[in-house]
Amino acid sequence: MVGMPEVDVFGALANPVRRHLLEALRDGPRPAGDLAGRFALSRPAVSEHLAVLRAAHLVTEERRGRHRYYRLTAEPLATVNDWLHPFERYWRTRLTALRDLIEDEPEGNRP
Repeated sequence: MVGMPEVDVFGALANPVRRHLLEALRDGPRPAGDLAGRFALSRPAVSEHLAVLRAAHLVTEERRGRHRYYRLTAEPLATVNDWLHPFERYWRTRLTALRDLIEDEPEGNRP
């Protein structure tokens, strides 16, 4: 879209419709009409979501005759994974500490 601001990966992933679109593309390219048929949204609304995903470089568009096919571009998701990794370690450590605390609790004191 002309004049559309650059969208970051995190902003693109914030919307559940866009996350579902990416899930639909995991198995391979799909035509826009097929993607639009998966939602109770108008085709223009789905097209806007696809435009956001394109701007974030999460999908590419290929024209085949009158149809547009969309393909997942997973590389930008590595940025998300890198950002989330320290949080994963944090929560794993916290949950392990909680498990250890519960296991150390005498059985008569457990809920």
